[in-house]
Amino acid sequence: LLLPVALGVLALGLVAHRLLAPAGNPFARPPPGPPRPLVTDPRARDRVLKRGFSARRVPPELDAVVIGSGVGGLAVAGTLAKVGKRVLVLEQHDQAGGCCHTFQEHGTEFDVGKDPPAPPWLPPPRHPAARLRMGVCVTDGQLCWQRLPDPYDEVCLGPRRYQLRAGKAAFAAALEEQFPTEKAAIAEFMRLSKMASRHVALLAALKMVPRWVAALLLRTGLLHRISPVFRMAATSHSEAVARLTADRDLRALLSYLFYGTAPQDSSFLVNTLMVHHYQRGAWYPRGGASEIAFHVVPLIERAGGAVLVRAPVTRILVSPAGTAVGVAVQKGPSEGEVEVRAPLVISDAGIFNTFGKLLPPPLRCHPGVRSRLAMVRPGMGSFLVFVGLRGSAAQLALPPTNFWIYPHNDLDAMMTHYTSLSRDDVPDNLAMMFITFPAAKDPTYEQRHPGRSCMTILTMARYEWFEEWAGTRAKHRGPDYQRYKLAIAQRLLERALQRFPHLRDKVTGEGGPH
Repeated sequence: LLLPVALGVLALGLVAHRLLAPAGNPFARPPPGPPRPLVTDPRARDRVLKRGFSARRVPPELDAVVIGSGVGGLAVAGTLAKVGKRVLVLEQHDQAGGCCHTFQEHGTEFDVGKDPPAPPWLPPPRHPAARLRMGVCVTDGQLCWQRLPDPYDEVCLGPRRYQLRAGKAAFAAALEEQFPTEKAAIAEFMRLSKMASRHVALLAALKMVPRWVAALLLRTGLLHRISPVFRMAATSHSEAVARLTADRDLRALLSYLFYGTAPQDSSFLVNTLMVHHYQRGAWYPRGGASEIAFHVVPLIERAGGAVLVRAPVTRILVSPAGTAVGVAVQKGPSEGEVEVRAPLVISDAGIFNTFGKLLPPPLRCHPGVRSRLAMVRPGMGSFLVFVGLRGSAAQLALPPTNFWIYPHNDLDAMMTHYTSLSRDDVPDNLAMMFITFPAAKDPTYEQRHPGRSCMTILTMARYEWFEEWAGTRAKHRGPDYQRYKLAIAQRLLERALQRFPHLRDKVTGEGGPH
């Protein structure tokens, strides 16, 4: 028994070393050149971001097909392109970028980012070397980041406000200033977050070793001896912070950065990594969130690949042996499908769409697929309101800070109550609210949209509240949908204007709730 265990530990260590070692990393080389001037011509940008699908635009002899052009799909496609692979990215929307795309209405530009892996306000990698490798990997060093001043986040728990500052020492010091009796708890949280950041690659290593090795490490308990990170991954965030401190405000402050799932249902490791990610501050892409896709697409094209939009994938093609061999794309409502063949299919469409909709029906019913789907459930979505403002960010004194506003410090109780609401009760019982001012973060915004600025408001939303309109087309969902959507949007806007009353007469119109 000891020999297989030893071999398993050795295999895990070798994989981890391979992941973490810089030697031979094709992305460690410096960028091929300095960042080029910002491209502001809409037509030039559309040629990159809005290239429509057609069969003749599908590159020959593909190495891989990626479903979805969100930041995950673009990152993996850019990584493959960097090592010479020919990749086709298929996006059903009319613009590449997923939640990193932008749109314009009434002369105002809005970012739509809201997801934890890469919203527009998400900072780049923490260390300069890692930031360089990321730039080389997915944008060839063309993406420029603007560091945001402190405080980068303000968390409101009822009437009490707390501010977070950048830098590991400053981050901890700011918490200690606001919670002077909780220095031991803060120090322990900082220790755990540092350890999580250093050991998280072991989770990826565990996925890469043979399944029998992983099962053996788990059954024997050796997995938890290798690193505490595995136990952190399986521990509820609420449970973990309750062990750290009895102060409910501090518990909430260590839990505020959650997306779609209450802290009691979230992994302590994931939430801790999110907070740790910001300890060196927050950054914003100069030129707006669409700059990410704008610079990844050419990298993919130079390797012989393409990023095509208006390309809804209807199904994954599977060989008789059960291997994915390509995808089928619907050309148009009245046109047939186009089959695109590739030896590798990568889905950035989410586990439920991929396993529950895109696989052939027999595979969807496979016990292995059903058991995996049964292990997870969808988190909540986001409801966003995009508000145009008359005046520049400087004229309106808009802060670059993100504002997280909660009614009280029991985030689990808040989410439990909110998720239990019926659809009709939602507008009058909104829970959390997030407010940000993208125009105040990007120094190029005034140059690109003089005399304009914007505010984005976000709250959580259940799919079931909008399920009645599933399958309908945007802007063709009828008056009931519009009334319901606007009822939520108007209440969110009113709350935001209560927090920033000087903007009340500056609102030029809503870019629309999404």
